[in-house]
Amino acid sequence: MPPAPEIELLIRAATLRVTRPRVAVLTAVHEAPHADTETIIAAVRRRLPTVSHQAVYDSLRTLADHGLVRRIQPSGSVARYEARVGDNHHHVVCRSCGAIGDVDCAVGEAPCLHASDDRGFVIDEAEVVFWGTCASCATTAQDV
Repeated sequence: MPPAPEIELLIRAATLRVTRPRVAVLTAVHEAPHADTETIIAAVRRRLPTVSHQAVYDSLRTLADHGLVRRIQPSGSVARYEARVGDNHHHVVCRSCGAIGDVDCAVGEAPCLHASDDRGFVIDEAEVVFWGTCASCATTAQDV
């Protein structure tokens, strides 16, 4: 995780005003990739006890809009946030416990996959979610 001065530089580089909630939210996302909003709120409140839910939601939206965090929402899951941006990586999700991991580009360069028919769209990103069972859940299932 980048130290606080680097977090502030990232925010400034995105032409955003540096605020305590934005720094705390971006730090929390760096510390806990794929965290949901409630987890981020709890982490931010450890640093800023009086921060409102709305300030965290607003910060997440602003940081996502400026490309500092990425919002993902696998089917059947709440929104989650990560700081790994700009590389069009994909995700693997455990069907049992919901754990999420990063998976590098399936093939080649962004957008990683080429549509068989782009329907006239200029494709700049492909979103792929791999589903399965994580090692921990697979081991637990074998022990039962």
